[in-house]
Amino acid sequence: MSQSTAAAQPLPVVVIGAGPIGLAAAAHLTTRGIEPLVLEAGAAAGAAVREWSHVRLFSRWAELIDPAAEKLLAPTGWAAPDSASYPTGGDWARLYLQPLADALGDKVRYGARVTGVARAGRDRVVDSGRDTQPFTVHLTTADGLEERITARAVIDASGTWTTPSPLGADGLPALGEKAAADRIAYRVPDMADPAVRAWYAGKRTAVIGSGASAFTALALLADLAQDTSGTHATWVLRRGISGSTFGGGEADQLPARGALGLAAKAAVDAGHATAITGFRTTTVERDGEQLVLVAEDGRRLDPVDEVIVLTGFRPDLTFLSEVRLGLDERLQAPTELAPLIDPNVHSCGTVYPHGVNELSHPERDIYLVGMKSYGRAPTFLAMTGYEQVRSIAAALAGDQEAAERVELTLPETGVCGGVGLFDQPEADETAGGGCCAAPATLQIGGPASSGGC
Repeated sequence: MSQSTAAAQPLPVVVIGAGPIGLAAAAHLTTRGIEPLVLEAGAAAGAAVREWSHVRLFSRWAELIDPAAEKLLAPTGWAAPDSASYPTGGDWARLYLQPLADALGDKVRYGARVTGVARAGRDRVVDSGRDTQPFTVHLTTADGLEERITARAVIDASGTWTTPSPLGADGLPALGEKAAADRIAYRVPDMADPAVRAWYAGKRTAVIGSGASAFTALALLADLAQDTSGTHATWVLRRGISGSTFGGGEADQLPARGALGLAAKAAVDAGHATAITGFRTTTVERDGEQLVLVAEDGRRLDPVDEVIVLTGFRPDLTFLSEVRLGLDERLQAPTELAPLIDPNVHSCGTVYPHGVNELSHPERDIYLVGMKSYGRAPTFLAMTGYEQVRSIAAALAGDQEAAERVELTLPETGVCGGVGLFDQPEADETAGGGCCAAPATLQIGGPASSGGC
């Protein structure tokens, strides 16, 4: 191809990440006649999803398949899974994400890790001619080679999986946390793996966190405790126990998510887990072969053998340092989106479906989408991401009416309040009512409740 021919080719929209939202973005762009180029650091579609392939989602297949992607898959003979069933991460990757990436063909590149995004010839300081310049995307291939790609727009769907939040309650690693890395995990363990199951069997494990991942870990450890004596979980919460601690239960509009909370409650009620509340970790100490967690108020937990930290994730913004992002100072989410998802005030499905207007930045034509758009907020649903990229693709195609149109109704979250609210003792005393049904009376460490799970 001659230089003049190459120059006449329209620049692609670079999509970072071949996960659910990145591939949906590519599908919507393709439908709009816009050339996408998906850069995936892993060796296959949904590389991050595959790392939690053993975890079952609390969304049904019907809520996990993007409409534009489904249309793209239809001519390939792809058959949609049972819409009412709940896939694991492995199912999602194998039965949907990889076929979608295959349908997109050479629009998806694997082993391409993005290391930087900038305006061509302009660092973040320079104003002159900035908006007329395309983006340059720097990447490193699996072979260690460096490349630079020119793009008309960038959609960052790289997620947050690679940057889990630390154990320290102040957002920084607790003292001793890095030194104890051999005994601290930041993912839900795969108890179907015999080696992993044997690792936790007969041990005391501290589980840090209060969301769906912590619920899952508690339920898995409780199941292990029924088969292996000596197995016990210490559930460490930075807040107190309230009626909403275990989520929406049977009232949750995502029933499988409600069931997770009920399973965690069952683990506590049956005595397989002991809840420690108001504990904000500052230090991890060694006690022989065990670890001792120390809180800011001086409390010390009994020694444990393992620690599972499930305190959420945060976005990696390092490769975006040369573009001008407008991010909320607390959540690291786009400024206009942050008030809609702030866990300090967000309650029960009040996240309004949003698109290009809420996701825009001072730098034109660059968007953070999916989990990454939520920054440190924990309430993201795949459907939200699909709506985001539908809107962005419409805007890039010049269809502003479609970009601003809302085409999504979200289920309620089943959670009253957020982490900021729950950190206050007085909130714990009053949060049991409100909009979400609470589980039956909580019996911490006691016998199972009569209501069952």
